[in-house]
Amino acid sequence: MPVPLPRFLTAFLPVLLLIQGCTAQSRLVAGSQETAVRETLQYYLYYPPGYDESEEEFGILLFLHGGGEAGQSLEAMRENGPPKMLLEGNDFPFLILAPYNSHKKQWWNVRAVRQLLDSVVADNRVDRNRIYLTGLSRGGSASWEMAVQYPDTFAALVVVCGMAPLPYASWIDPDLPIRVFHGTEDEVIPFSESERMVARLQQIGYDVELTAYEGVGHNSWDRAYRTEGLFEWIAAQSRSDR
Repeated sequence: MPVPLPRFLTAFLPVLLLIQGCTAQSRLVAGSQETAVRETLQYYLYYPPGYDESEEEFGILLFLHGGGEAGQSLEAMRENGPPKMLLEGNDFPFLILAPYNSHKKQWWNVRAVRQLLDSVVADNRVDRNRIYLTGLSRGGSASWEMAVQYPDTFAALVVVCGMAPLPYASWIDPDLPIRVFHGTEDEVIPFSESERMVARLQQIGYDVELTAYEGVGHNSWDRAYRTEGLFEWIAAQSRSDR
């Protein structure tokens, strides 16, 4: 059987609850925490003909694959883009670094990619004025992001069917030559992503060109990377010329 409260407690209980409600206030505190995110990146590194026989510095092309290869295996990355062309026997005039995104449903960790790129450049004979960037689909989107985040790094940018960071277009190096490729019937990443980004860059004076593949869906990379003279154009770019 419940024990009744003494009369004086019953009288003061509302007052006690009111005081407790007034003192139970929210707080805003400042803090600091050092964080570190670790990422293991597998990769392919291609050395061009003549690299081992000379002492000269070579350019390097960073290639970022799409979401279709992500979360599978390193070998799956050889199905598209420059890695596929290498397997077909094509040679290139520069090194090619092709990291692998092992996360099926995660964005490229561009900070980790940048660290890998810096390490490869430091360990090889690479001309730092001739570092090039390209990617397709998810990798094309990450290429835009890297061009925004690291505007002082790249000598040329080639983006194939990527999503573009339109509000940050002006963060890209204004002297960076850019070539963009996209299918007009792309239902994965709409053609308008590239169309609007290129229009914005042209409006503010960038050297950028858009190749639109009429009637082509998401796979515009098969045609884009076989564009006549594309890799020769890339190899001819250098930040030292600016």
